[in-house]
Amino acid sequence: MVIHPPHRSLRLMLFTLRGSIIPVIWKRVTAMVLLAVAVVVLERYLPRTGVELGAVPLTLMGLTLAIFLGFRNTVAYERWWEARTLWGELLIVVRNLARQTVSLPEGVSGQEQARMVHRLIAFAHALRHQLRGTAAGDEVSRWLTPEEAAALAGRPNPPNVLLGLIGQGYAQWQRAGRLDPILLATIDAQVTRLSYVLGGCERLQGTPIPFAYILLLHRTVYVYCLLLPFCLIGSVGWVTPLMVGVLSYTFFGLDALGDQIENPFDRLPNDLPLDAMCRTIEIGLGELLGERELPPPLQPVDGILL
Repeated sequence: MVIHPPHRSLRLMLFTLRGSIIPVIWKRVTAMVLLAVAVVVLERYLPRTGVELGAVPLTLMGLTLAIFLGFRNTVAYERWWEARTLWGELLIVVRNLARQTVSLPEGVSGQEQARMVHRLIAFAHALRHQLRGTAAGDEVSRWLTPEEAAALAGRPNPPNVLLGLIGQGYAQWQRAGRLDPILLATIDAQVTRLSYVLGGCERLQGTPIPFAYILLLHRTVYVYCLLLPFCLIGSVGWVTPLMVGVLSYTFFGLDALGDQIENPFDRLPNDLPLDAMCRTIEIGLGELLGERELPPPLQPVDGILL
């Protein structure tokens, strides 16, 4: 996620490339500008070629394309915001469970409480790696016992396995008389919310925007930008390359931005900072356990927080 400075100067908003979509689309925009230059030269030296199409195709296609892009980007942002809401709920639920783990059971040693809380931290890291398709490695196993880490090895859905271990741990405390059945029901409701978070994230990751819709939108954007110089040459003349550059930047940029935020769990600059969220969970749960040596919050690197 791009972290902006508190004061956004005009220079920053106009010329910064950090977090901008320009590195993704500059080749396409440059190609359209070069095409516009060629059309201007052709019209200047061969005026009877008939390359001018007029503004009617531009107006009709532009209106339709703007509606399509607006709808698509609204859907993509809704997916991004829902993912952020799910991870916000994850933070709340694991804090609730950690607080209940520390304060509600009777006759449970601090070591057993820490082991249970560490499973919650491992769940957050396992979910992050599951959504990003990366190998968890030590980031998950260091919060678990060797037996628990071995139970996760090779499993297709480690967060779901961890949910089972978390639920079994609380149930064992209840059977041993360390946890009141009513309190177990309250804790189990929080564990169930973790399952909803997991399912919601899997739904977002596994259900992209229909490919046929994306394909139609990409093709329409390219056709529109290719027609721009032929439609503008008659009305703006030598200014056509500049106008084509501005318009193609707008439409290619909106198209590429929708691609980036469609999957909010990736590691692109405009995606969610899952690494930083997991570190926040480590710090918050460590505080509830009374630990003194806590890791520092992750800081942006070149203005990007992952």
